[in-house]
Amino acid sequence: MNTAAEIVFDHVTKRYVGRNEAALADLSLEIPAGAFCVLVGPSGGGKTTALKMVNRLISFDSGDIRIDGRSVRDLPTTELRRGIGYVIQQVGLFPHQTVGENIATVPRLLGWPKSRITERTAELLELVGLETADADRYPAQLSGGQRQRVGLARALAADPPVLLMDEPFGALDPITRFRLQTELRRLHREVGKTVIFVTHDVDEAIRMGDRIAILREGGMLAQYDTPDAILAHPADDFVAQFVGEDRALRRLALRTLRDVALEPASNGEPGSRLSADTTVRNAVSQMIETKSEQVVVVDGDTVLGVFRLHDAGELL
Repeated sequence: MNTAAEIVFDHVTKRYVGRNEAALADLSLEIPAGAFCVLVGPSGGGKTTALKMVNRLISFDSGDIRIDGRSVRDLPTTELRRGIGYVIQQVGLFPHQTVGENIATVPRLLGWPKSRITERTAELLELVGLETADADRYPAQLSGGQRQRVGLARALAADPPVLLMDEPFGALDPITRFRLQTELRRLHREVGKTVIFVTHDVDEAIRMGDRIAILREGGMLAQYDTPDAILAHPADDFVAQFVGEDRALRRLALRTLRDVALEPASNGEPGSRLSADTTVRNAVSQMIETKSEQVVVVDGDTVLGVFRLHDAGELL
């Protein structure tokens, strides 16, 4: 099985009976294999509709959706869905089954031997940041964040090339949400799946995606590009208003101090010590808060250099 798969929306349209406006109107976009694509936009933009069409939970009226060149309409539904991981906001764990049994759902349906299932379950628990002993617990014994981790592990269990995520962190508190966002970004780097992630939160879209598709009401694609390109060059007034007036600051959040050119640091260099993994936006915030013109960038005990306030403007 491929690690990741290309997904193509080819002039896809969906209309619901009794509604004048299309839920999705002539959507065309290509998601490269291994990309993390975020669908974002206001209510009525067709984000979840587009997502659910990939695994045929919702049918489409015209156009086509292809996974590695094969139309989803040509694939048997069971085969299609077993090759796609699916994570939703409510998680949907089976309450009468243990964590381990929940994770093993698809491998069990595929007829994997018990030893392989046990090994894969332990591997996934570690991958999503849970303990091996958690396999014997029940969903009711877990926190919301832990249940969401189990849902992610279950979606990854059979090593599918595609992962669909429908506002998976929307019901979590901000601290847990941030932690899981960070974990998911790490996981994506490690497992390399093609991810389609739905959110209504533009900050989450910018933080998570390497590609962003902004949908406007009526299911029309407003812009599809990298986060930096969208922030630097919004396609129209709708996109500019949707991503916000603080686009410049949001662009600074896309880079860390490790990514930018630093000036050499002398012994005893003044300024706050910040990790190289700090975003440029947070470094600027720190300098403004401390009324300082620079910060010293470190990687553990090693001083990498100095980043100055005026350097930030040159990055835009």
